[in-house]
This record gives sequence, structure tokens and C-alpha cells, in this order.
Amino acid sequence: MANQSSDNNRGGQGGGRGFAGMDESRQREIASQGGRAAHESGHAHEFSSEEAREAGRKGGEAVSQDRQHMSAIGQKGGEAVSEDRSHMADIGRKGGENSHGGGSRSTGASSRGGSSEQHAEAGRQSHKNT
Repeated sequence: MANQSSDNNRGGQGGGRGFAGMDESRQREIASQGGRAAHESGHAHEFSSEEAREAGRKGGEAVSQDRQHMSAIGQKGGEAVSEDRSHMADIGRKGGENSHGGGSRSTGASSRGGSSEQHAEAGRQSHKNT
């Protein structure tokens, strides 16, 4: 009989007892009730915008210490951005304009040859292979 009552307390998270052993939806429900009670009684701390800003800054500093994690974030961001072909073409076009005098020559050709449009197309083509 004792085993039956302890089995009833076990949830889907490793079979622990009490709050930790409950399923996630039940934990959320109880936590929500506690939060409402704290606000109603006036005991809940409400962050000012300055406190929230400071907490966010500290969290950002802590996360940025993990260089491997930051590298993974940057890689995912680069992959997502490079899927937007028109955005990448704009980047290539602007890069070509900046590195080749902004197309200020009357012919629109750079010292390496070709127009900024041709450079942008070359940039689009090179991103197909990545």
C-alpha cells in the first residue's frame, strides 16, 4: 500500500516526489496561483525599468562568456540571413559600390572591371554554393 501512494506522487519528470515530481502543467498552475496571491497581498516585487535593464545586462554578460554558445548563435544567424537572396544581393551591391568608388565614374565600371550590378550578380552566384 505504501508503494501505491508514492507511485501516485510521481510525475513525468523522473519520478520525484512533491512539486518536482508533478507534470509541467500542474507546476505552472500552482506557480501561477502563488504569483497572483503575492500580487494581491502586495508582497510581489515589481521591477522598475532600471532594475529590469540591469538584470538583462547581467544575463547578457553571463551568456556572452560562453564563446562556443555565442559562435553557434552567430552561425545560425548567418545561415538564416544568407537564405534571404534579395538581402544578400543588396549587401553585395552595397559592398561593391563602397569598395569601388560608389559608381561615381561615368561608365559605372570599377577599377577591377564590371558594373556594380555585375558585382552584385557575382555575389548572388557565390552564395548559391554555400
